[in-house]
Amino acid sequence: MTVNEILDMLYGTLHTTGIYNFQWNVIIMWGIGSLFIYLAIAKKYEPLLLLPIGFGIFIVNFPLVPLMGESHGHPQLLMFFYRYGLQWEVIPCIIFLGLGAMTDFGPLIANPKTLLIGAGAQLGVFITFTGTVLVGFTLKEAASVSIIGGADGPTTIYLTQHLAPQLLGANALAAYSYMAMVPLIQPPIMRLLTNVKERKIRMRQMRPVSRQEKILFPLVTAGIVALLVPSVIPLMGMFMLGNLMKESGVVARLTDSAQGSLMNIVTIFLGVSVGATMQADKFLSWKPLFIFSLGLVDFAVCTVGGIVTVKIMNLFLKEKINPLIGSAGVSAVPMAARVSQMQGLRYDKTNHLLMHAMGPNLAGVIGSAAAAGMFIAMFD
Repeated sequence: MTVNEILDMLYGTLHTTGIYNFQWNVIIMWGIGSLFIYLAIAKKYEPLLLLPIGFGIFIVNFPLVPLMGESHGHPQLLMFFYRYGLQWEVIPCIIFLGLGAMTDFGPLIANPKTLLIGAGAQLGVFITFTGTVLVGFTLKEAASVSIIGGADGPTTIYLTQHLAPQLLGANALAAYSYMAMVPLIQPPIMRLLTNVKERKIRMRQMRPVSRQEKILFPLVTAGIVALLVPSVIPLMGMFMLGNLMKESGVVARLTDSAQGSLMNIVTIFLGVSVGATMQADKFLSWKPLFIFSLGLVDFAVCTVGGIVTVKIMNLFLKEKINPLIGSAGVSAVPMAARVSQMQGLRYDKTNHLLMHAMGPNLAGVIGSAAAAGMFIAMFD
């Protein structure tokens, strides 16, 4: 082998390295990925999601990594997870199955008035939809962006894949980011919209809910959803199946799998897939960055909507509802309910609001799915 051939070989090898193909904009994405990893590890903000998302953002932004492309006619590793998990809408539905298997609808059944709070918390979705259209997004894009305020990651992915798949990465990242930051975003809004007297309102202990009611609830809810908004029955049907499995008590092994190993597996695939869509050349443009900023406003308005709904309801109710549970009307289960509990204890250490807040929290899941179904029916 001649010296020139050796030099050509070395030069060709250099061309295949990330160093030769390096672009400075990836440093920004490394910073974003590292921030998510930091929030997951140091602050423990939704670590099960933010850690794989952050690592996905970090690793996919190295030049030439064979992760999100095609190789010999087959999808590369993370593209495989993305295509068959997210694009085919499998992962969001499986996550809803696991969530259903972990959910107790008792607080919602015992106090059905909280369904109104979950509905009121969707205010931000429709306000953001209007504002997003006015700044130049298409109707389909605006609908997919506005659902971020519901703080429901699987529903955001499901709707975005239907209406605006080109925004999937930005929308999913915004949805899961603000879900993780519920303890930072909501308390200032809760304090701004309530006074000390309202924060100390004590709610009567809820009535016991029978096993029969808990078994009937997922069946009745699935039937109503299938009749009114059939487009979201893949999500809500799996959600109610998981809950029926739990409440029936006869398929403990299936319930344990849905709650545990299956949920853990799809969470890993979801996190790295979402993170892997955030490549520098796609994310660092005005639209994804605007979406990420708009998601904060959207989520804040949804929080306001839930609290204001409670305050309006209290004008007509003899037994007042503590407006702190209104913020749980977004569907960040159970984080938003825990925030209501912590804020309530801050003003009265014996006033436990967690179970009361779980009612609107679960209503928010149903409400955001219903809003997504409306958008699909209108624009798909």
